[in-house]
Amino acid sequence: MGTKLKVAGWVALGAVAGALTTLQFTATARSSMTPLPLEEMQQMAAVFDMVKRSYVEPVDEKKLIRDAISGMVSGLDPHSQYFDGASFKEFREGISGKFTGVGIQIEMDDGLVKVVSPIEGSPAFRAGLVSGDLITRIDETMVKGLTLDQAIKRMRGPSGTKVTLTIFRKSENRTFPVPILREEIKTKSVRSKLMEPGYGWIRISQFQEPTLRDFAEQLKELMRQEPNMKGLVLDLRNDPGGLLDCAVGVSAAFLPRDAVVVSTNGQIAESKSLLKASPSFYSRDGSDPLSSIPALIKTVPVVVLVNEGSASASEIVAGALKDHKRATIMGSQTFGKGSVQSEMTRLPIPNTSLKITTARYYTPSGQSIQAKGIVPDVLIDETAEGNLYAALRVREADLEHHLTAAGEGGDKKDADPSREKAREEALKRMEAATAKGEKTQPRLPEYGTPEDFPLQQALNRLKGKSVQVSKTQVERKVEEPKSN
Repeated sequence: MGTKLKVAGWVALGAVAGALTTLQFTATARSSMTPLPLEEMQQMAAVFDMVKRSYVEPVDEKKLIRDAISGMVSGLDPHSQYFDGASFKEFREGISGKFTGVGIQIEMDDGLVKVVSPIEGSPAFRAGLVSGDLITRIDETMVKGLTLDQAIKRMRGPSGTKVTLTIFRKSENRTFPVPILREEIKTKSVRSKLMEPGYGWIRISQFQEPTLRDFAEQLKELMRQEPNMKGLVLDLRNDPGGLLDCAVGVSAAFLPRDAVVVSTNGQIAESKSLLKASPSFYSRDGSDPLSSIPALIKTVPVVVLVNEGSASASEIVAGALKDHKRATIMGSQTFGKGSVQSEMTRLPIPNTSLKITTARYYTPSGQSIQAKGIVPDVLIDETAEGNLYAALRVREADLEHHLTAAGEGGDKKDADPSREKAREEALKRMEAATAKGEKTQPRLPEYGTPEDFPLQQALNRLKGKSVQVSKTQVERKVEEPKSN
């Protein structure tokens, strides 16, 4: 791959639509194809012929082939995917930060569509959708049986048109309709605020094309308001990832020039890389968006806030700053997506592409966070009362056929049974509390407000005050593959 990442990549949280964190290499095909397993190919052709001739009604041959390709790729791991014309367009829209829809990041959960998080300021956010909500119906169509792409297509539509989502909210044990007007979503991925004299807060909700320049401008504005900055909180909570070059750039803002940010390793030569804190690895047009940031940013004390929803590119930033001892990481153990996906567009049919896992990535110290995540230096809860239902949150280790951290082969694991059991027990506790009329998990305060408990703990840390650490959170150990 050489010393320069020539094409910016995309990175992501599981199968989250619109925020898939993938890395695009200049991938090339091998010089010769691997011999095909003829018997199995004959089997596939025979099944294709039987379906075409014997199914109850005529079937579209091209659709059958598309579905077969999609099934083959999606069966590899949770992050590999085949895009046809429409889904490819939607994928790119999410990365650009502009699309027309309701404004939610979603994934499949037991046949239903689950809200990973509403995009801040979007119609879905204003309508009150929250992380963990299950979408059971889109207008009059039941979601059960739809693919993620099919659900996305039904939620998208012209700006100003209405779509009604039927929501099941586990925490309240109720189902209710939510009418939403579609609009063009222009996601603002960076926000900042001077919390009090000497202490600033800057939040990245997703790593998109404008993120690095917006981040640099927000940092400059904070430093203009407070030239004698004593401490900064970098908030990456519920950040599902995004563009890798943006993550490298954000890391570079705090690290010495040419410090290692992340490395990748896989089977093909293009998947082996070493990305550093240098404009050649994050600049898109030859300029350096970070060049005008005050030099103080390299030494100001930093706390990075993370939680279970911090994934991929946000984990790369947290891992780089932690390994270089440039920041204190606070919060909950992160999602644990430590794999890299390459997008391959050299396919015979136009407007199609293959996004396939080609490598694992490693923090500067050489650690894989796959299926484990970044362990904070200081574990803190979402509220002063704790994380009552943290077990209900999905992480990489909960996804079927996810890669393990060890080895460089294709070792995979099913969902962790102990985690499944913990979620079932947590759900039973929640249902029991709801049945008794007790208050279950409350809606969390908005990030960046005085009621934001983790933020207040981060500020306490910067000021040398006591921090209310978690009494219940423990480190999730990395998975080890079973020996045969």
